[in-house]
Amino acid sequence: MRAIWKGAVSFGLVSIGVKVYSATEEKDIRFHQVHREDGGRIRYKRTCSVCGEEVTYDDIAKGYDIGGGEMVILTDSDFADLPLSTSHAIDVLEFVPAEQVDPILYNKAYFLEPEGSATKPYVLLRDALSDSERVAIVKVALRQREQLATLRVREGVLLLNTMLWPDEIRRPDFGFLDEDLKVRPPELAMASSLIDSMAGEFEPDAFTDDYRAALQEVIDAKVEGREVVQPEEEEAAPAAAVDLMAALKASVERARAARGEAPSGGGAEPTPISSARSAKKAAKKVPARKTAEKKAEPAKKTAAKKTPAKKAAEKKAEPARKTAAKKAPAKKTAAKKSA
Repeated sequence: MRAIWKGAVSFGLVSIGVKVYSATEEKDIRFHQVHREDGGRIRYKRTCSVCGEEVTYDDIAKGYDIGGGEMVILTDSDFADLPLSTSHAIDVLEFVPAEQVDPILYNKAYFLEPEGSATKPYVLLRDALSDSERVAIVKVALRQREQLATLRVREGVLLLNTMLWPDEIRRPDFGFLDEDLKVRPPELAMASSLIDSMAGEFEPDAFTDDYRAALQEVIDAKVEGREVVQPEEEEAAPAAAVDLMAALKASVERARAARGEAPSGGGAEPTPISSARSAKKAAKKVPARKTAEKKAEPAKKTAAKKTPAKKAAEKKAEPARKTAAKKAPAKKTAAKKSA
């Protein structure tokens, strides 16, 4: 890495020499504008809108538009008299709890490396900052601009996070904020279930820039002269949901399926809403079962009454059977006489 700034951290009466390095880098794939026919680079000329002449960098100054077609011109000598142009100090103003700094204020991050013999005071500040569980609020002049920033420890190194000034943060001014919208408790419970089903630990390395990877594949294929393999199409996003509860429930089931869990109907842990509905259904089934049992009791009694009648019929049939048995010998006697 190449240092972009050198200065000193002023910590009380202690001065710690440091070098500043950019802690982040963009991985976007960059392109040049070229002529489609022959691939020639497109060049832009710096021309004056008044005289039409091409202007060199040495003849370019900074202008501030005050409106009405008037312009105030500032040259390098105007900026040279400002105190920030030669100030290379990171002044520690105070130490505050990290949670009091709204993340929306953070802008860019820089690593600080101790310079020369400043290693021991650097380590002293680093360890004291770690033990305090606070961040240092500092002011620093970078690129001819005074900026508010924080100092904190990351992986054993002091990290400088420049911040936006409070008046650079826009206030949200949207009409719905003035509307009296009510969220029903069941909807909130189902939304909470969705959050729980998608809960996890943040691991940055688990996420990738799929667009950049696909674009790099296209470039590599162009270089090697081979055909580009089209990636699989992702599932289309669902249309705007009419039934919010149905959409939330479907989202919960989808999140569970993505995590390899069984659906709520297959023995998975019930949501607050499904538990309440199951309890209601169970309460309705109990009276219905009792009603069915009451209806079955008269039928059982009727069947019980029919049993003695069956026995009486069998008793009546017994004399008829005995009479038939007596007639059988008579038939045999008649047969002997005829012989």
